[in-house]
Amino acid sequence: MRVAGHSTHPSWAGLLTIGLAGLGYVGAVDLDVEDADSIKKAAKDIATNMMTYYTGMNPGDNPGNLPDPYYWWEAGAMFNVLVDYWFYTGDDTYNDITMQGLLWQAGDNAAFMPNNQSKTEGNDDQAFWGFAAMSAAERNFPNPPDGKPQWLEMAQAVFNTQAPRWDPSTCGGGLRWQIFTWNNGYNYKNTISTGGFFNLASRLAKYTGNQTYSDWAEKAWDWISDVGFMTEDYHFWDGASDLTDCKEMNKIEWTYNNGVFLLGAANMYNVTEDPKWKERVQKILDSSEIFFAKTPQNVMYERACETVNTCMVDQRSFKGYLSRWMAATTQMAPFTFDQIMPKLKASAQAAAKTCTGGALGTTCGLKWTDQQWDHTKDFGQQMAALEVVQANLITRVAPPVTSDNGGTSKGNPNAGGTVPEPKPKALSYKITTADRAGAGILTVMMMATLGGSCGWLIWD
Repeated sequence: MRVAGHSTHPSWAGLLTIGLAGLGYVGAVDLDVEDADSIKKAAKDIATNMMTYYTGMNPGDNPGNLPDPYYWWEAGAMFNVLVDYWFYTGDDTYNDITMQGLLWQAGDNAAFMPNNQSKTEGNDDQAFWGFAAMSAAERNFPNPPDGKPQWLEMAQAVFNTQAPRWDPSTCGGGLRWQIFTWNNGYNYKNTISTGGFFNLASRLAKYTGNQTYSDWAEKAWDWISDVGFMTEDYHFWDGASDLTDCKEMNKIEWTYNNGVFLLGAANMYNVTEDPKWKERVQKILDSSEIFFAKTPQNVMYERACETVNTCMVDQRSFKGYLSRWMAATTQMAPFTFDQIMPKLKASAQAAAKTCTGGALGTTCGLKWTDQQWDHTKDFGQQMAALEVVQANLITRVAPPVTSDNGGTSKGNPNAGGTVPEPKPKALSYKITTADRAGAGILTVMMMATLGGSCGWLIWD
């Protein structure tokens, strides 16, 4: 999933950083979570630092790509946070970059299946780009020009390409991690892939009122429960190989798996007003307590890797998604507000205290529980800090729009189905049984190392 061939030219924000550092400027992120102006100022400082990593707007670079070691999906997550940044703060500095990146990566069928990602793209990767488009529709982000794919259309295209991949041939259903048979992990069915599909379906149900989306959300929820990826007390395991019929599970818990189901269930409750969905929202929220420290109280941490210093590139951003989806849940299921907001406030305050590193004094650390910079710098942890800080503006913005209530984005129920899914030229030959077996062997090897893999932070 690494993106090669990125430009080596510094971004404009990077040049700004170099210039201010040369002047001896050192700052720090100051945050008062009860003051909207303070939150906006802190968000701007963190966002400015975050965007020094992005080079996709530079001549010769590909819009929508982050440089190594960051994967394609994380750029989709970045554009989602930028949509929310604009909505929360009113600052449109990054709107053109966001529009450019999303349209460039939408691909020929508007489903975020660009040819340059077909060797690595998974269902979860595609979902994160779909989330960005869905958020743009829900927040009435400025619409693309006529003749270009529209935000709602893109989200529908992602859904329409993922629904046919539902695979009951193994484990009774669910989505595989990888889309294509030749990719490592094709035999792995994981919670985030099906959870992403569930989240998107529930939000499309809310936005459009179309029962088909609700039906698919119900189906995805039932499968996650039946297969055992969600326990009776609403904890979410990472996934399992279909070579064992999903019987031998990887029992790692990540913040984003809890969050992706929390917001999906909240949308289903909002759509149906069914007490069962209210109960599910509450139980997921209660189970999220494991991700919040007792000391300092209510501060979020990635318990599977932070405590043992093994958080890899992807995992350094995960807390941001739980923060984002918790905030959105308070609008879809208002009964959660009093339980969620103390956590977002405490986590934001702690995260901001880590943002004192680097030349500008706005580089954020990984471990919010430390409440000080840990001398690391990383795009994902910068984005996570931005997510949790700006989430504290949720009380000052309107809830998501729908097609019947202020939404301006145009949809296309048939989006995504007109162009065949791409195949890399080097892999255009017929996939054989041996190829599939090879992918299965790689999955087993990957599973054997996933729990104990270590990733090194960039030390400053």
